[in-house]
Amino acid sequence: MDVTMKWTTRCLLAAVAIVPLPDRKSIKLATLVPKGSSYHKSLLAMGEAWKAGPDGGAPLSVYPDGTMGGEADMVRRMRAGQLQAALISVTGLREIDPSVTALQNLPMLFDSLDEAASVRAKLLPRLEKALSDKGFVALFWGDVGWVRFFTKEPVRTPEDMKRVKLFTWSGSTEQADLMKTLSWKPVLLETADILPGLQTGLIDGVPVVPYFALKGQFFTVANHMLEIDWAPLVGALVVTKKTWDDLPEPLRAHCRGAATKAGDDITLRSRIENDEAVEAMKKRGLVAQPMTPDLKAKWRTYVEPIWPKLRGLEIPPEMYDEVMRVVAEERAAKR
Repeated sequence: MDVTMKWTTRCLLAAVAIVPLPDRKSIKLATLVPKGSSYHKSLLAMGEAWKAGPDGGAPLSVYPDGTMGGEADMVRRMRAGQLQAALISVTGLREIDPSVTALQNLPMLFDSLDEAASVRAKLLPRLEKALSDKGFVALFWGDVGWVRFFTKEPVRTPEDMKRVKLFTWSGSTEQADLMKTLSWKPVLLETADILPGLQTGLIDGVPVVPYFALKGQFFTVANHMLEIDWAPLVGALVVTKKTWDDLPEPLRAHCRGAATKAGDDITLRSRIENDEAVEAMKKRGLVAQPMTPDLKAKWRTYVEPIWPKLRGLEIPPEMYDEVMRVVAEERAAKR
């Protein structure tokens, strides 16, 4: 009996050993984040975790630096099956569903990044359903800090901004139209064109988080920064629903956990890196204009009447109403 059991066990082990692992194609993920940045390293670490997952894992190839085009290009490539995933901001996410604009395109709405994150968490069920209905799955959401204005000449007030030819992401035509009604001068470009645009005079300023101003060397030309908490730069890691559904459930759970960790790491690290970036740029000639209480009051007086104009233009009416309701609810709870 013992000999028979041993023989049976060996046969079973041999059978398990020769079962081939699934021959999955690499999931191609594109993003604008700079190669070698902490964001890129977090994605690479996530990729290693995916590869080591159950049921043969999910190999991941990461394409940073916008090598797959701008964010609108990335969404088009995902729809065409040329890419399967992307880490993109609201600029790209709106190409999938415009409701995501409520997270970022209401200037000076949020009092803090913590408030923005809390409001975002309450809106996610609706937003993720909207993305799912369009064929995409969001694996994590986050922000990388406040967008601030970097300009060639000092800017303090909204009136000063009227002189600036301001970079606007290509495809954001509604935002450009709104800027024009404010007598601002938007110039629609891809991210790769920011530095050449500043150097040639095509643009005079760019709204961007400090870390990217340092990484992209924008501050070497636009060396004045207005310390305004304009809006959080929000993004998400999305994968096509077809790709996601093709993975077995245990592997999906594993990959989602690794993605959540990457998203948390990116959001947490960005807080530190933006402060470090500002200090590094100041040492190399950046001039920061502090946002005094009086100056902040002027800007808020200027932007608050803009919000209702964005309802139905930049932001779908039902999502505009919902974000305003949640913000009011958050502040009432604090009081």
